[in-house]
Amino acid sequence: MSDSSPARSAVPVLDVWCELQCPDCHTALDDLRALRARYGDRLELRLRHFPLEKHKHSFAAAQAAEEAVAQGQGWPYAEAVLARVAELDRKGEAFLVEVARELGLDAEEFDTALIDGRHILIVDADQAEGKAIGVTGTPTYVIGGERLDGGKSQEGLRERVERIADRLLAEAGD
Repeated sequence: MSDSSPARSAVPVLDVWCELQCPDCHTALDDLRALRARYGDRLELRLRHFPLEKHKHSFAAAQAAEEAVAQGQGWPYAEAVLARVAELDRKGEAFLVEVARELGLDAEEFDTALIDGRHILIVDADQAEGKAIGVTGTPTYVIGGERLDGGKSQEGLRERVERIADRLLAEAGD
């Protein structure tokens, strides 16, 4: 769910390189919710796509998340899918459309988007950028120029993100 606008954000940005079929990203969901609750609009949290080949439905899930962004429900959709990773494993793309329907989104448009590939370029661009900066697994966080890998261990990761965010906010006078 990238914002490709050229304007720089006035608030610190936390890029979360994530994959919606990843059990580690599922585990990180509580940390992401806590960060959103703590910082609100003082920290821009951006979900960046990094589908892993080992997860069969991850590329489709990333495209579906972009369709949710197009329909104004990017984070709620991503959270709903991450909360039920095991169902995505079992049900595949049908599950992605099912979640859209549950959230009151246009499920038929999700189905069409998965067929016509209208969001492929966004997903590909995120993945390419991730590879270029050294992302190898998910979740990986980038804030204030620092890359923090949560794919191996998430212990203490939220606290590290908070320290960096607090420093950046202090430097900005917030």
